[in-house]
Order: sequence, then structure tokens, then C-alpha cells
Amino acid sequence: MTVEADDRGRLYLASELRDRYGERFHIVEYQNRIELIPVDENPFEGLRDAVGDAFEDESVDELRERARAKATEEARADVRRD
Repeated sequence: MTVEADDRGRLYLASELRDRYGERFHIVEYQNRIELIPVDENPFEGLRDAVGDAFEDESVDELRERARAKATEEARADVRRD
């Protein structure tokens, strides 16, 4: 399938593609091409699907807080090493 950008730079995807992959995409730029990566409407559900029941008993807020705590811990460890 080939599509062309309009005069404002917009690409139009066929409804079959939008139905299959959704309407939100990350654009990943490589040296000689770009790729559109579908974005899950609910990224946490996508994460849960990918890792199984590893986070089954944790809410989105709990997962977010745990990620922030881990990032803070790693940043502090990096500062101490410098």
C-alpha cells in the first residue's frame, strides 16, 4: 500500500488499517525509513497482556509510584557514583 502526504504533511490511512491498528501511532525514525507503531488505547492493559499476571494485584497508581521510586533510587545511585 502506498500513501502520499497532502499539502499540510498529513497521511491518510485506510479505514481497514485504522480498524485493525487504531488511530494513534508512535513514529520511529530510522536512517532510511520511518515506521508507525500502534499505541494501545490503554497502555497498562497492553503491559499486563505482555507480562501476564505479574502486576495483577497492583493498580495503575501503584505501578506508577513503584516506577517513580525505582527511577529515583537509580538516579541517586548514579549521583553517588560520580
